Amino acid sequence: MSNKVLVIYGTVSPNDKSYSKALAARFIKHYQILNPDDEIIHLDLNDTPMAVKTLTRDNFDNYFNAEDSDVYINQLKEVQKVVVVCPMNNFNVSGLMKNYLDHVLVANKTFSYKYSKKGDAIGLLPHLKIQILTTQGAPFGWYLWGNHTEYLKGTWEFVGATVNKPILVAGTKVPPTSSLAPDELIDQYDEEIQKVVKTF
Repeated sequence: MSNKVLVIYGTVSPNDKSYSKALAARFIKHYQILNPDDEIIHLDLNDTPMAVKTLTRDNFDNYFNAEDSDVYINQLKEVQKVVVVCPMNNFNVSGLMKNYLDHVLVANKTFSYKYSKKGDAIGLLPHLKIQILTTQGAPFGWYLWGNHTEYLKGTWEFVGATVNKPILVAGTKVPPTSSLAPDELIDQYDEEIQKVVKTF
């Protein structure tokens, strides 16, 4: 049985300089070798008007509308797998990714407190399998309070999804890693990518 795989890109770097895009391309390449019949759907948040809308006091009443929220929530309900591609920007996910998540994390649509016995939320997207692909300029462990990979993992688990082992490419702005072109750096992660692809 074939699956629909939604790939969400949250990087603001130009394509040829993006470690995130290179990581995603390599992951998808290996994934398609193992799953040639699956449909890959690309969602670049740079090209998505919704993702540049930040929640404010002035737009709160109409922020969660059909065009900006329901369309993307329905998309999540219609696919079986999601690949989340996101660099670290100032110790967190990119603004594009945050705006996307703000639009799809909607009570009684992607999570609910109704029928909850312990007070915690019940995720309404349990059919989803998530693959998180992240990058960051600093080596892992430099800023433990800025762990955007764990933030994404916890967020998708909150809506009931199953999260596969994330892949983090860290230290992209620190020598000697910073001297490598994106594809050259991703070559060093190729074995790990192939391993993780098998469980997604």
